[in-house]
Amino acid sequence: MRRSFLCVLAVGLLVCASVVACSDASNPGHPVGVDVPDPGPPDSGTPTDVTRRPGVIRVAAFNVRRYFDTVCDTGQCKSGDYEELPSKVTFEAMTDKIAKAIALIDPDVISLEEVETKICLDALVAKLASLGKEFPIAHLGEIGMPGSVDVAILSRGTLTEIKTHRQMPIPADGGGTTVFTRELLEVRMMFGATSVVMFGAHFRSKVDDEPARRLAEAKGARAIVGKAASDLPDALVLLGGDLNDTPGSPPLTALEGDGALVRVAKDVPLENQATLSFQGQKIAIDHIFIGKQQATRYVPLSFTAFRDDPTRTGFGGSDHSAVSADFSIE
Repeated sequence: MRRSFLCVLAVGLLVCASVVACSDASNPGHPVGVDVPDPGPPDSGTPTDVTRRPGVIRVAAFNVRRYFDTVCDTGQCKSGDYEELPSKVTFEAMTDKIAKAIALIDPDVISLEEVETKICLDALVAKLASLGKEFPIAHLGEIGMPGSVDVAILSRGTLTEIKTHRQMPIPADGGGTTVFTRELLEVRMMFGATSVVMFGAHFRSKVDDEPARRLAEAKGARAIVGKAASDLPDALVLLGGDLNDTPGSPPLTALEGDGALVRVAKDVPLENQATLSFQGQKIAIDHIFIGKQQATRYVPLSFTAFRDDPTRTGFGGSDHSAVSADFSIE
């Protein structure tokens, strides 16, 4: 299977870096990138080459990496601390870089991970609007802990309902119960006549690892998202986020379970799915799933991992690549 990596220059990014959209080039209907010099006309293709046809929406997930505001909530905000307090200038630069990265993806719905507060989310939404990217739905799944990095969902749809699931106990392996590490955020919306349900997730990190907790989160999410997909067979039901585990791992196997949820990246090469460099290896831990009943709505080969550099993971100031996929709503 022939693959190619084409570079996109991220126009207006604070640091000029070639941005690679890693997908499969064997499908000529889905370009993996466009070489766009700055300033001047593109060498090949146009910005519209990477947009989807009418009747298709783009869904994305992006761990923006410790997007903190300028207020110290934990009392430990020195350089090197987890809540490393940015200056006003640094915060604005972070916001600008994240917004331009999202604008390059051009999603209709995106799950964001590691957003600290509504201050951050509001600043990001305002910056996106200044770039001509309006997101009328913008909700943060705030868990209320000092210095928490939370899940958010942005969408261009029409909001119908928001649900949260972190307060719900989920079974733990070995007995007892636990809860999701961060909010499992559910946003229901309409795109025209089509109902879309987006779940944003961020499972337990591999740092200070608790694999049993992550497995419990996967099983809990499988039950919740699978039920929504079963209850709403005509809706587009999706789960996206940083799930902190790789294809074939117990958590991802649990999510796919009896086939009620389908991971959409399976039709592109594994190396093109990688989203993080961990202990010297490129691994895929950021994922998008769709309900089995709606799986045919996935546009084949549209899964894409956005990177600043073809040889490394990371995008828009984060150590994670962003991921996206296209889905039919007709």
